[in-house]
Amino acid sequence: MVHFVGAGPGAPDLITLRGAALLEKADQVIYAGSLVNPALLERCKESCRILDSARMTLEQVIAAIEETERDGLVTVRLHTGDPSLYGAIREQMDMLDKRSIPYDVTPGVSSFSAAAASLRAEYTLPGLSQTLILTRMAGRTPVPEREALDRLAGAGASMALFLSAGMLEQVQTALLKGAYTADTPAAIVYKASWPAEKILRCTVGTLAETAREAGISKTALILVGNFLDADFERSRLYAPDFTTGYRKGTDT
Repeated sequence: MVHFVGAGPGAPDLITLRGAALLEKADQVIYAGSLVNPALLERCKESCRILDSARMTLEQVIAAIEETERDGLVTVRLHTGDPSLYGAIREQMDMLDKRSIPYDVTPGVSSFSAAAASLRAEYTLPGLSQTLILTRMAGRTPVPEREALDRLAGAGASMALFLSAGMLEQVQTALLKGAYTADTPAAIVYKASWPAEKILRCTVGTLAETAREAGISKTALILVGNFLDADFERSRLYAPDFTTGYRKGTDT
């Protein structure tokens, strides 16, 4: 059996209870060594075989799983954050399906959630933004043309950019072609929830300069939008005059 497990954003105690339990009983753990906090591996039993997928190809990962499966043992494939976001799990699941190897998926806390928590921010504010775009800048790995950053920026929505900290000059240029201005609030959150976490508040126009001065070029989330610093409307759900299915407001 193979369990795909979301490790969470970094802090060892932000893994889910289910994910922690699976780690503790695993006979083999294949983890994303370049991204997952190694402190999580302290949950593994002494006999557990631990492999770093940063040094492996997809074929080598599947071969290691097959070897353990033949022995009737349990593999945990440990991915950073939530495995459904930039986790490259679909290709692994397809190969397991072809081999009739059973698997399941345990979700995890994504870094975009951890970053908002560290910033004490809410992405969806009434009257300001009710949409959050999760995306990345095209680099060595392309994105579909219809999802080019300058096109997505046209919505002016709250945005969280993954895998883009090393391309902030290009990010700035793309964002400014959309609905954002040079003064639109932005933030760079390096290693959200890790002990080494850094929070840098800036604007779209100073993204590249801010990252360069701080020496940040990877493992950081880029957040953009007026949700970071703007007036917004009060939630109608909790307004005294608003009637819901659970209470009567003064509007009736």
